[in-house]
Amino acid sequence: MTAPRSIAWQRRRAAAGRAWAAFRADRAGLAGLVIIAVVVGLAALAPVLTDPAGLDVTRAGGPRLAPPSWRFWLGTDESGRSVLLLAWWGTRLSLLAGLAATVLSVAIGTVVGLLAGHFGGWTAAVLLRVTDFFLVLPSLVLAIALATVLGRGLASIVVAIAVTSWPTTARLVRAQTLAVEARPYVERARLLGGGHGHVLGRHVLPAVAPLVLANTTLAVAGAVIAESTLAFLGLGDPGAVSWGSMLKAALDTGAVTAGAWWYLLPPGLGIVTVVLAFTLCGRALEAVLNPRLREP
Repeated sequence: MTAPRSIAWQRRRAAAGRAWAAFRADRAGLAGLVIIAVVVGLAALAPVLTDPAGLDVTRAGGPRLAPPSWRFWLGTDESGRSVLLLAWWGTRLSLLAGLAATVLSVAIGTVVGLLAGHFGGWTAAVLLRVTDFFLVLPSLVLAIALATVLGRGLASIVVAIAVTSWPTTARLVRAQTLAVEARPYVERARLLGGGHGHVLGRHVLPAVAPLVLANTTLAVAGAVIAESTLAFLGLGDPGAVSWGSMLKAALDTGAVTAGAWWYLLPPGLGIVTVVLAFTLCGRALEAVLNPRLREP
């Protein structure tokens, strides 16, 4: 006889296969996934395919703010560095900050949402009041204040974005937790002696996980924009290259007034492309995992 655990895994694999087939049918979502894969691959291969020494201003060998040429395909910055190299390496930091902030934010929101939805009572009241407090405050202003207090750097930006963006996930997870715990099999698990850990870990969390995954994909886009905004405002690591820091440097050095479009276009297009890709992929995942959003 087939073990119950084996049957459960077979059902999960079948469900995953159906979800992947539905996702592939969404051309926009599939295009977004391909773009994400290409961008992540380029970011991972940057140390292999390029020389990081070109990022050092003391070793720059090009003219200042030179337009695109055969030597510098995307021109140079105010220090004579290749804009293509800067944008390529900026992909690594922008993606790392966006993904790290999203993971931390979703983890906080998931824990708060599960606890508020499962326990209820005064626990839910306290957690929801804290959530409402963060929802009312302007997220960008709060992120700027936190990044200023914590000091300039990648870790400060990640913490600032995560602390200001988790309430949306918490509200979403709480609503889904309440819906899952109203189902008969959860009530049966409680009557059979299942404790809080068993109910949350074996029944509620697996049911909430797909929705959390879709929300995570959508949240990355917002985190990338937030990181670029904070870096543009000068709150990032001054020794690191990101798309936001490139835009700030272009503004501070007069590249905008000088008409050096090649200095502004690559980081701006990079932000737009990554945000659009994660948004398309997240919307497709949301439609696949939530049958009510599928087109009839």
